[in-house]
Amino acid sequence: MNQLSPGTRIDHDRYGLGVVSLVNLTTVEVFFERGGRVELAKNNLNAKILSQPESNNKSESQIDVQQLAAAIEDVLERYGALQKNIELGRKWEGGTMLLQPANLNLKPKEVPIEVFFHKIVMARDRLRVLEQNINSHPVLTDEEKVNLQQYITRIYGSFTTFNILFENKEDFFSGGGKAD
Repeated sequence: MNQLSPGTRIDHDRYGLGVVSLVNLTTVEVFFERGGRVELAKNNLNAKILSQPESNNKSESQIDVQQLAAAIEDVLERYGALQKNIELGRKWEGGTMLLQPANLNLKPKEVPIEVFFHKIVMARDRLRVLEQNINSHPVLTDEEKVNLQQYITRIYGSFTTFNILFENKEDFFSGGGKAD
């Protein structure tokens, strides 16, 4: 895919729709609607080019990559597709989570708390994307959207147990359907 240039719209097998923001020698940086900013290898892109910026005169069509990245980031942030930096509570930094089976003959499992925390944050981010996809789905009726939304609300409620891991209260889960 040597035709890639900033502004090229692609459909990636895994990440979906995105816009190329930066082209390097062996990689491309793409902002995806659902996955945020991702750097991909050019030789294994697994994407279909949907459209390219029109260009007759390269000097006239040269896109300032920083302006493009800022515009894409603004759109993704507006639609909640960018992951915000969530901080682990300081008391947990460097800690481990110990899972001890009831049978003491079995070995316990230690998990770095940062790894566990990252998985919780990723689950929440994926729930938010699922929630947005349900709410903006063109075929589902309002009743079907409400029925599906109830399951997401219950999941958020179940996740309130993990609020002790977060540094800031605004990052806490709530059972009200939105974790914000």
